[in-house]
Amino acid sequence: MKKNQTKDFFVLGLALFAMFFGAGNLIFPPALGLASGDKWLACAIGFFLTGIGMPILGVLAVSKAGGTIDDLASKVNPTFSKILGTIIILAIGPLLAIPRTGATVYEMGIKPMFPEFSPIIVSVIYFAITLFFVIKPSGIVDSIGKILTPALLVIIFAIIIKGIVDPVGAPVSTGVANPFSKGFTEGYQTMDALASIVFGGIMMLSLAQKGYDDKKEQISVAMKAGVVAGIGLALVYGGLLYLGSTASGVFPQDMARTDLIVAITQNVLGNWGTIGIALAVSLACLTTSIGLTATVGNYFEELTNGKLSYKMIVIGTVIFSAVFANVGVENIVKFAVPLLVTVYPVAIVLILMSLFDNLIKNKKAYTGAVYGALVVSLIDGVSAMGVNTEFISRFIKMLPLSGAGFAWVLPAAVGAVITSMIMKNREESSTL
Repeated sequence: MKKNQTKDFFVLGLALFAMFFGAGNLIFPPALGLASGDKWLACAIGFFLTGIGMPILGVLAVSKAGGTIDDLASKVNPTFSKILGTIIILAIGPLLAIPRTGATVYEMGIKPMFPEFSPIIVSVIYFAITLFFVIKPSGIVDSIGKILTPALLVIIFAIIIKGIVDPVGAPVSTGVANPFSKGFTEGYQTMDALASIVFGGIMMLSLAQKGYDDKKEQISVAMKAGVVAGIGLALVYGGLLYLGSTASGVFPQDMARTDLIVAITQNVLGNWGTIGIALAVSLACLTTSIGLTATVGNYFEELTNGKLSYKMIVIGTVIFSAVFANVGVENIVKFAVPLLVTVYPVAIVLILMSLFDNLIKNKKAYTGAVYGALVVSLIDGVSAMGVNTEFISRFIKMLPLSGAGFAWVLPAAVGAVITSMIMKNREESSTL
């Protein structure tokens, strides 16, 4: 098969951009800009690291490890791999991402134009359509997706360009503390670093189908595709974050995320812009919901060796998501915080270590690093649930980088060193 590497990495980069560019993610950058005001750039850098950098590195790490969640996480142990895989699929599935698409459709697509329409009815219709296409897969969904992403991008870039030329206002001081850390942790909400562990396998399969059999060549093309996707995401996220900052002196700080992006669109493009983005976001969320629901069904059917059927899993997923979607976007985001601050540091440690796997002589370092990070991230997760004790606060504050939200870094490093030393001593003792 004749290969055109330039064309292939560009096409794959656009595909990777489309996978990460979930319509639900559009609500986060403007809200961050609103909160950070004139400190929007520091906030953007933090958000880019977890919202763009880590997802792309995640794809590379999984590609390098072998292409699956198991290949990446089994370096700790097989049981841990299954637990982490289950948590990730639930997070990007019925616990968070899927119901968030339904809530976003109501709040951005229906409510602005039909405020009296019942969110329950919208949820039932939305997830009934999701279930129909998941149980009876159709090429129509893929075709719609290919049209929707460019259409949504045209509307978004129109908003960004018009918003820069004729801004809503000027960025003002909001008194935000640690804007970089705020952006970094808010990037968790995109859940793209978690999703990248799934997308890495899709990327490997695409490369194999295009005739890339050499591992180094696969990673090279994947890296270039990642750059293409990263540039696209940076333009979208950066532009929306800046628009949010220009609104920091106009809209209240406690404004709901979906209300904010609707208000900015209305201000910049008027009623037609609001209708356009409402339709595009709604349909884009639907295609995302269909794809994620199918992923959940396939994963758990395989995990249980068919004991739970695909059909049973997807029906349960849409029913749960339909109910949970009615709590609203803001409540889903709040619910997500404890889970994401617990899981993300573990995912980051695995991704970074896998990228430098050839430099790690003792693979038991993975176990120490992951569990070291997990101890602190679990405490952060409990704290995010509102369970704050004096002991927990004192313990976290004692750790370096805790003020910036990176208290897990030192325990991860220490855990890796300790387990490596223990295993080295055991190996030396066994040879005596």
